[in-house]
Amino acid sequence: MPTLSLSFAKAALPKSGTLVVLVGDDSALPASLSSPSLSRAITLKKFAGKSGSSVDVLGPEGIAADRVILIGAGAASDRDHVNLGGKIAAAFGSDATVTVLAQMGEAVLEPHQAAELAFGVRLRTYAFDKYKTKATRKDEDAAPKAQAVTFAVANAAATKKAFAELDAVADGVVLARDLVNEPANVLGPVEFAAEAQKLEALGVKVTILTEKEMKKLGMGALLGVAQGSVRPARLAIMEWMGGKSKEKPVAFIGKGVVFDTGGVSIKPAAGMEDMKGDMGGAAAVIGVIKALAGRKAKANVVGAIGLVENMVDGNAQRPGDIVISMSGQTIEVLNTDAEGRLVLADVLHHINKAYEPKLMVNLATLTGAIMVALGQSHAGLFSNDDALADGLAKAGTATGEKLWRMPMGSEYDKLIDSKNADMKNIGGRFGGAITAAQFLKRFVGETPWAHLDIAGTAMGSPSSDISSGWASGFGVRLLDRFVRDNHEG
Repeated sequence: MPTLSLSFAKAALPKSGTLVVLVGDDSALPASLSSPSLSRAITLKKFAGKSGSSVDVLGPEGIAADRVILIGAGAASDRDHVNLGGKIAAAFGSDATVTVLAQMGEAVLEPHQAAELAFGVRLRTYAFDKYKTKATRKDEDAAPKAQAVTFAVANAAATKKAFAELDAVADGVVLARDLVNEPANVLGPVEFAAEAQKLEALGVKVTILTEKEMKKLGMGALLGVAQGSVRPARLAIMEWMGGKSKEKPVAFIGKGVVFDTGGVSIKPAAGMEDMKGDMGGAAAVIGVIKALAGRKAKANVVGAIGLVENMVDGNAQRPGDIVISMSGQTIEVLNTDAEGRLVLADVLHHINKAYEPKLMVNLATLTGAIMVALGQSHAGLFSNDDALADGLAKAGTATGEKLWRMPMGSEYDKLIDSKNADMKNIGGRFGGAITAAQFLKRFVGETPWAHLDIAGTAMGSPSSDISSGWASGFGVRLLDRFVRDNHEG
């Protein structure tokens, strides 16, 4: 993967390299792009600026660029500049020098629109290839070592300023993607906690709790999951306090199971390799804290991630074990593969007690059941607060990280009552995503709370205009937008 640099300059046609031109549904081209060969190509392809369509011409007559790509941008009312940027990146591929003309016909894009194009380009060009050796890169030998993309804009300074904040968000998305993609032999709980520690360079206060400290706090649910692994558990708490000094924080909590065998209730071998991504919720939380700190968000936000490995050995917890959570509530563990909720139970209670946040949102690759219900285009949204649920759903629509609210209620809650303890960690075959949410609700008290089940969207996610890899970084853009729209002073 070549090193990518993005820049902004005064609108002008390049003298070489690749030129990308946006065309709306009116099919208008800038007057400066008069070329017989370009006109012939448009006619032959019946190109009319429809979204997703393109025309690619090498060495067009009358234009100095070596290659001209026309990208259909569709109707103005439907235009999404972030996804359009992703389409642009897909079209120019590995070309070394690219100029993107940030205008439609003679109408130039606003600075924030051009910045969103660049944001989409950066997200689409992400690749996780750090473990590929030269022996497997034969098809990439011709690719450039560096790739320069210049956006030709009307106001370079304003566009650069608008992109700076989006670039910080992209840093958070990239971090989340990298963490989800990392193999579990490299990324254990201790190593993940070290990644959180790195955010101190951005002004984030980071506290790492060890097993000894968590045991002292009474986190029997979280530690019960971790006891089968030789790799010790960690709890990383990240504080970004960019808002008013006395304002209560927003809290984001992430499930960080760095690898999930299922424990004694072991998973089938087929597909178990994907369980390196069972920390997608924690990745999203560390990613959004990085994004907020990077763009100096004027908000108080706490991020907490419970980091464990769910393994099988002679010390692993057994089905039928009863653990005591930090809240004092007892849990009968009927299935050791329903472990993420045990981790989150203690972290939710601790953050609620220690920080008294105005609200809590947890993210977790929690259940396969949510994928059965919603597929992979939406994450499940569960909440005890309508206003919070509405704010999250709107942020999801705005960013394309879509949520769908699921039901909760006493009829589901009673399914996790246990005859041997206060509750059990599974509720039967039906409504599995809902009973998991009901379980978590027992650890949040009266605090406004939402649970996002991102099992289908954070790992093994379907390709999109801005994400072509296995890990999407789902949740970073969503939560950043939620904070921006609702909690920045």
